[in-house]
Amino acid sequence: MMKQASIPAPLMAKYEKLQGILQKLGSVAVAFSSGVDSTFLVKAAHDTLGAKAVAFTAASDFVPQRDVDEAKAFCAKEGIEHHVVPFPILTVPHVKENPEDRCYYCKHALFSHMKEIADEKGLACVVDGSNLDDDGDYRPGHRALRELGIVSPLHEAGLYKQDIRDLSKALGLPTWDKPSFACLASRFPYGTELTPEGLDRVNLAEEFLMDRGFRQLRVRAHGNIARIELLPSDIPRMLDESLREKTAAYFRKLGFAYTALDLLGYRTGSLNEIIAPKQ
Repeated sequence: MMKQASIPAPLMAKYEKLQGILQKLGSVAVAFSSGVDSTFLVKAAHDTLGAKAVAFTAASDFVPQRDVDEAKAFCAKEGIEHHVVPFPILTVPHVKENPEDRCYYCKHALFSHMKEIADEKGLACVVDGSNLDDDGDYRPGHRALRELGIVSPLHEAGLYKQDIRDLSKALGLPTWDKPSFACLASRFPYGTELTPEGLDRVNLAEEFLMDRGFRQLRVRAHGNIARIELLPSDIPRMLDESLREKTAAYFRKLGFAYTALDLLGYRTGSLNEIIAPKQ
């Protein structure tokens, strides 16, 4: 139930615009990762369209199992029809080689597959959780979405990330303050071959840090070097001698010869900083 009294009128107007967009679509397959944006979208779609909103969650080497499990639990709790879509992402041409436009090939293949399933189920379209903040980084996957006619209702409604968090809190969603996440492939510099073993290694490294109370983080893999990105406010805690030693020892066990702490801290798309802006 939306706590409307706590929502400023301009933000409530955006939510109502979102509902209008969804109503016009009629029926939707929501690409649901269990992240902040897609959780809000699948909830809004279900509240607006009922059984005509169906959630699709991709299961691949790029997605931690915990995210798939969270998606299952959320849909079960909310009574939303949910389908886990196994997808062998590393078999898609060009993806394993990890070029700068890897995200284009990945999203084109995955969303093409989702569109096929949506068509089989008689759903009008596939929608995703892209929002206005996604315009500010290098995101070649957006080209694939445009080519395939994937609809981004949050973007159309004029919603920013903070708007989505505020509305999620008003809806009582557990993800309203969930840290931002991106697929595990984003942990590797472009040109680094992606393997199931390497993807699993960075996932285990990040889970180690999460288990020690760090929330917003990345572990970027540069060959046998692990570069840890933490929120600047969390950096002093990582300097604790005991934690440093345990982290280095565990990362070494995973196969990293060296573990480094990025002094600039966490930021989205840090591996895009060395490439020229393009779209």
